[in-house]
Amino acid sequence: MNQALFIAGATTLHILSVFVYYRATRLSPEFEMEILLIRHAIAEERTLFAHTGQPDAQRPLTEKGRSRMRSAINGLRRVMPQIDTLASSPLLRAVESAQLLAEGYGLETPLQLPLLAPGGDFDAIAAWLAGHDEASRVCLVGHEPDLSELIGWLTAGSGESFIHLKKSAVCLLRCDLLPEQGTCEIEWLLAPKQLRQLG
Repeated sequence: MNQALFIAGATTLHILSVFVYYRATRLSPEFEMEILLIRHAIAEERTLFAHTGQPDAQRPLTEKGRSRMRSAINGLRRVMPQIDTLASSPLLRAVESAQLLAEGYGLETPLQLPLLAPGGDFDAIAAWLAGHDEASRVCLVGHEPDLSELIGWLTAGSGESFIHLKKSAVCLLRCDLLPEQGTCEIEWLLAPKQLRQLG
């Protein structure tokens, strides 16, 4: 597919029908990698947490964030039943979100990848992705605006952000070439509410 599927305001039935079409019309190139980009779930409010004296990197998820993330993961599994590699930013809110994903998918402890912390280098991230097997599904859990800027860099060749990921939102990229600047396509983007509806 050459067009991205932005599924905004769709019902659960419509969303599922889109994914049936998506799977049925996919090409099978020699090289293909799917990259799931997920923003961390709802975390403690930044200003209030600052009063604890702990660094922002230790800001955890809220119970509401955990609950909504679990529901979103249930929906994600309906459209993406398998993940091969799972990595997250080392910041606690991303680590905890990745741990919930690992539980939902029955995966080992997620890798903590410093490159996914705010301000990470896109060339280095692309090089890390390129080290994985062809036809693999790699899931990265990180932060905004970095993830949106990474999407712009991988697809349009520019680090400018043209989308915004809400907390727990998921964007799927497909790369028919090695993942580098401007070599990927957006397949779909799902808001957390849509994921929860699917679950």
